[in-house]
Amino acid sequence: MEMKKRSEDVSRQSIKVAVIGGGSSYTPEFIDGLIQNYSEFPVKEVVLVDVDEGKSKLETVTALAQRMVATAGVPIQISSTLNRREAILGADFVTTQLRVGQLQARVIDEQIPLRYGCIGQETTGAGGFSNALRTIPVILDVCADIEELAPEAFLLNFTNPAGIVTQAVQQYTNVKCIGLCNLPINTQMQIAKMLNVKPEEVNTETIGINHLHWITKVLVQGVDRTQDILNLLSTGTDGDVANIPDLAWDQELLQSLGAIPCSYLRYYYMADEVLVELQKDYESTGTRGQVVQKIERELFERYQDENLTEKPKELEQRGGAYYSLVAVNLMTSIHQNRRDIQTVNVQNNGVIPFLPDDSTVEVNCVIDSGGAHPVQLSQPVSPAIRGLLQVVKAYEDLTVQAAVTGDTTSALNALTIHPLVPSFAVAKKLLQALLDAHGQWLQQFQ
Repeated sequence: MEMKKRSEDVSRQSIKVAVIGGGSSYTPEFIDGLIQNYSEFPVKEVVLVDVDEGKSKLETVTALAQRMVATAGVPIQISSTLNRREAILGADFVTTQLRVGQLQARVIDEQIPLRYGCIGQETTGAGGFSNALRTIPVILDVCADIEELAPEAFLLNFTNPAGIVTQAVQQYTNVKCIGLCNLPINTQMQIAKMLNVKPEEVNTETIGINHLHWITKVLVQGVDRTQDILNLLSTGTDGDVANIPDLAWDQELLQSLGAIPCSYLRYYYMADEVLVELQKDYESTGTRGQVVQKIERELFERYQDENLTEKPKELEQRGGAYYSLVAVNLMTSIHQNRRDIQTVNVQNNGVIPFLPDDSTVEVNCVIDSGGAHPVQLSQPVSPAIRGLLQVVKAYEDLTVQAAVTGDTTSALNALTIHPLVPSFAVAKKLLQALLDAHGQWLQQFQ
């Protein structure tokens, strides 16, 4: 009887979710997640908001979302607006999935580093740096609206580079912000597949920052299977992220680490090989951003089909697998006060002892109605992991400082110390090229 009463109480609560960047091709994935989980997370209202340049896409996505909920028979009210404040007013959850400068800015972020012999990627290295400089001021403006219009709301940040953007919010605002990425759950799914077990039977300990983390322990029904995964990875690839060259891990590297590197660590451990692959792609099919532009055109053609009433299969080509699962799981756990474990981006506060307390880290957290609370690590961090993590976190700290203040010295220092930028001379050229290319989005430097 008590459980039934709680269920009824939850269903009567009115939940509003505002989606900043609602015209994104990912939105149907998110709506599908809300539909599938409606019994546990009975959202009443979803407001999709975008900028003027995204009006057409916003209208297309809104119409599809409305068809999806109607076909599913769930009483979720879907609306859209170009007025961000209207969308945020009274929201319980705000999600951000925006891209400042849209996909063409991503393509530029990928192409410019390649011209200087550096890896170009939307979240890693010089490309991620450029993306962060454009994005952080916009996110902080969004947060100012949240502080005024929905001060109790949780901000779930999916906007890349997710860790750096989340750190800016946590350091410069009072918004209750949790950074999200689908990579940890992707890895969990991949491990389950490799071991032929159910994903819910897999528990991992994660340490690091967004797109630079290691799994130091894999438990399956309480049994440590870490070495089994390291052995399996040594014989093949993981293939779990569409936008990363799927190069085989070196067996000696894996065994020396004693930990499972996330896919993005290929950019660091295999920088030479990855650079060659990216340059080949650039000269043939184009950068990943250019490939995504083509996929998005095809997706929006599908979205416009009035007979389409569910997320299309083609959406899988876009990447971002399990995006909706990650977002909806987190919101549900907060709403239901579940106290389960999820891997998210939060303030460090001593969990990783060699990083600043106010740094944002990606670790296991207990999720309850108060948000995300980091779980203490079960074992010390090896020097091999610690060294790279400290350098890249220092780069992130400088990048946040540069994005907020417009200080070119901080920006130059950030690029100079990044492991994927070979020298100060190259850093200077990269910075100037990126500032020139994105001047309209980087007013803080003028």
